[in-house]
Amino acid sequence: MNRKYFLSSFVAAATVLPVFKTLADTVENESSSFKIPPYLKPGDTIGITSPAGYITLEQIQPSILQMQSWGFSIKTGDTIGKRDFTYGGTDEERLTDLQKMLDDPNIKAIMCARGGYGLVRLIDQLDFSSFKKKPKWIIGFSDITVLHCHLAKNYGIASIHSKMCNSFPDDWNKAEPIHIETILSIKNALIGEQMGYTAPANLNNRQGKTDGVLVGGNLSIIETLAGSDSDLNTKDKILFIEDTGEYLYSIDRMLWNLKRSGKLKNLKGLIIGGFKVKPDDAGEEFGKTIYEIVLEKVREYHYPIAFDFPVGHQRNNFALKCGVNHTLTVKETISVLQTIA
Repeated sequence: MNRKYFLSSFVAAATVLPVFKTLADTVENESSSFKIPPYLKPGDTIGITSPAGYITLEQIQPSILQMQSWGFSIKTGDTIGKRDFTYGGTDEERLTDLQKMLDDPNIKAIMCARGGYGLVRLIDQLDFSSFKKKPKWIIGFSDITVLHCHLAKNYGIASIHSKMCNSFPDDWNKAEPIHIETILSIKNALIGEQMGYTAPANLNNRQGKTDGVLVGGNLSIIETLAGSDSDLNTKDKILFIEDTGEYLYSIDRMLWNLKRSGKLKNLKGLIIGGFKVKPDDAGEEFGKTIYEIVLEKVREYHYPIAFDFPVGHQRNNFALKCGVNHTLTVKETISVLQTIA
């Protein structure tokens, strides 16, 4: 196991951090309203749907086999294999499939098959009345950030930001250790293990220690949801962000949006995950690094900041529990994010 990035259990993490109080002891005000869906046990059913991009049944077979090996039953949705240009079926088909899984009492978690684009076209038509009475884990990242933000904003229900079906290795026996660890982190999140993640020292980090509910996801999605019914509330939260395929000037613009809208002002802490930057066009060089772009926006604030965290559009993309209380510790030699409930 690559301990540079991942501590698989609370016991391992305790070598870095002390034991913490429970969620009920440490979370106050609106943070305490977050509901934690029931953790999964052997025999529980995970539904797979594709509310964004197109994917085939063949492409998700490795994920089905792996999750079955964990003891879970799998129910594939009607959108798997369907296609409407870039989407996993028409808007109506994707909406209907996701709604069925939200309402089905026999499905205990919903794994989104892949990202891409499309959830924002559905989000205002989804009915969460049954879901909020009996919450279940929703799993995914990238475009699935729409769901993470919507659940946090409107219902205070926790969810799992992680890799999806299209990221499971075709051959488990030939997969790299980091690939295996990231996939196993999904299982660990689903069964309720307390989890810890580490990142190496970075000279741009801001040291400190803080507790707070973890929220976040894809930066461009968070920015585009501003002012909508899915607008993410970051006050008194630990915020994590990541993105891919964006120019530096675009990242700068999005972070100005977060700053001007107050999303960076009252944080407990800030985590910067992977940013795959699109190279500047010749003659249009932006002139700042990702570190300089971020630090410029938060220079008057005093919360801890951790760069290069193992989350994002990259191989070291570990499962994070959005809506769950965490401790973030940033030291000179290491950064650690640890669940405490």
